[in-house]
Amino acid sequence: MILANTRGRLRAGDLDLVLLLLSRGSGRRRKELERQLETEGPDPLLDAAELPERLLAVRTMLVPGEVLFFYVLVRHALLEAEVSQAEVADYLAALLLEFGRRDRANRVAWHDDHSHRYLVDILADLDESAGERRFRVMAHLGNYALWLSGLFPDYIEARRLRRGGPTVGYYDALGRRGFAMASEHVLADHYHLDDVFQTTADRYPVIREALNGLSHRVWFPGGPQQLC
Repeated sequence: MILANTRGRLRAGDLDLVLLLLSRGSGRRRKELERQLETEGPDPLLDAAELPERLLAVRTMLVPGEVLFFYVLVRHALLEAEVSQAEVADYLAALLLEFGRRDRANRVAWHDDHSHRYLVDILADLDESAGERRFRVMAHLGNYALWLSGLFPDYIEARRLRRGGPTVGYYDALGRRGFAMASEHVLADHYHLDDVFQTTADRYPVIREALNGLSHRVWFPGGPQQLC
């Protein structure tokens, strides 16, 4: 189960890099930031407006870990879109990290026997599922729709033009439906995801557009997009 836990996976080395990038070699500034980290926790530092650009500009052996990199970039993309809940960034960063590995995006869980390539396949699975698996399939419907439409909008548009595939509005509708259904399931509260799912459903087009911008800027700058 993908959880909103990215910040909890940050290591001491990640925070050391944040301190280094924000202090830019100033010992005095670093001490100020260390005091802030000790009294306020990491969130104010991770939300520093200059941090994404400095992470992207790193050209040393101190390469940012993938958890730090994804969380900061997703968090700031959502802040620019006025989606302020850090837990939503926590969840979506975890989603991108998880779905970027092998064929995980096509499965409800790592060891699930079913592989889904199309949203209609997930809908069929939903009709046949019950209990906790039904909850996981609901979440997967939202996750997979957002993964495709958020990171690969050019791929979706090219497929629509060449093969008559669905528009991005189709993904928006089914993504919102998946997150909305999952938010109302009793297990959403158990996994502390009810508010995350509800916010993602309510703000789905805004969140998808924020991921579109991030995808074009970082992962597919100026080039055609392909599914991993």
